[in-house]
Parts: sequence; C-alpha cells; structure tokens
Amino acid sequence: MRTALDALYHASGGLAAVFLGAIAAIVLLQVGFNVTDTLSSWIIGEPIGLVIPSYAEFAGFFLASSSFLALAYSLRCGAHIRVSLLLQHLPLRSRYVAELWCCASACAFSGYFAWYVVLLVIDSYRFGDVSPGMVPVPLWLPQAAMGLGLVVLTVALLDTFLSTLRIGPTDKTDEEIEATAEEDR
Repeated sequence: MRTALDALYHASGGLAAVFLGAIAAIVLLQVGFNVTDTLSSWIIGEPIGLVIPSYAEFAGFFLASSSFLALAYSLRCGAHIRVSLLLQHLPLRSRYVAELWCCASACAFSGYFAWYVVLLVIDSYRFGDVSPGMVPVPLWLPQAAMGLGLVVLTVALLDTFLSTLRIGPTDKTDEEIEATAEEDR
C-alpha cells in the first residue's frame, strides 16, 4: 500500500512539474513572438502579428493545475510550511495530540473542498461552461486538475494522520521517522 501511495504522490508531483514546464513553454513562445514582431517592425515597418490566443489564460489554468497537483507531493516531502516552531516546545504527549488534531482537521477541510470542487467539475461539464477568452476552453478541464489535486491531498492527509496514529508519540524528527520507515520497507 505504501508503494502505491508514494507512486500516487510522485505522479501528482510529476504532473504538476509538467504544467510548470507548459507555463514556461507558452510564455517563452509568446516572448519569442513579441521579439519577432518587434524585429519585423524595425525591418519592414510593421509587425507580423504573431500571438498565441489566450496565452495568459492558458498560463493561469496551468498555474492553478500545477499548484493543486503539487499539494500532496509537497506535504509528503515535508515542503509545506509547518508549525514545528510551536510544536517542538510542547511536551511529547501534547505534541502528539496537536499533530493528530492538525492532520484530522486538515483532512476534513481538504475533503470538504475536494467534494465541492468535484461537484463543480461535474456541473461545469454538464452545463458546458467555457472560458471567456479568445479560445473557449471547457472549464471542467482546469477544474478537474484542481479537483484531482485536492482529492490526492486529502488522501495524503489521511495517510499522514494514520501514520502519526500508528507511530504514536515520539520525540523523533520527521526526517528520523521517514528514515526509519524507509528501513522498514
């Protein structure tokens, strides 16, 4: 099960990286078009008119997709901002209870948002909602990436909660716990 969950988190993170690459590609292509138009203006007196229709809108969709898809991977890698400054000063038992409470409440919030974003995707698909830009993009496509990211985040938070519950109170750091888990695999 651990291998499948880690593969899910890595796949989600990899897909987020693909969307970041897509942002870079579309922006660089548009910048290249702008440079070409400027050079054309200097050489022949008028721009060619090269443009990627709705490129800013696409970049925004890619950014939202990348951000949401990276959440679970970032959580499991320990890259999220955490309140360890506060937690490290608590007694061991209180730290354990606080960790469980944080994981449980975050899982509940994430599950709630995931549920409603999935419902939004279904509604957008059913009603045929499209973006208002030059290129009418079906809105369920970028919303689906958001929903997928939130569902995977909810799974990761539940995984973290259950791992914390299984390990019990410990004064080990997250890195030490992860190293121990790696040795057990």
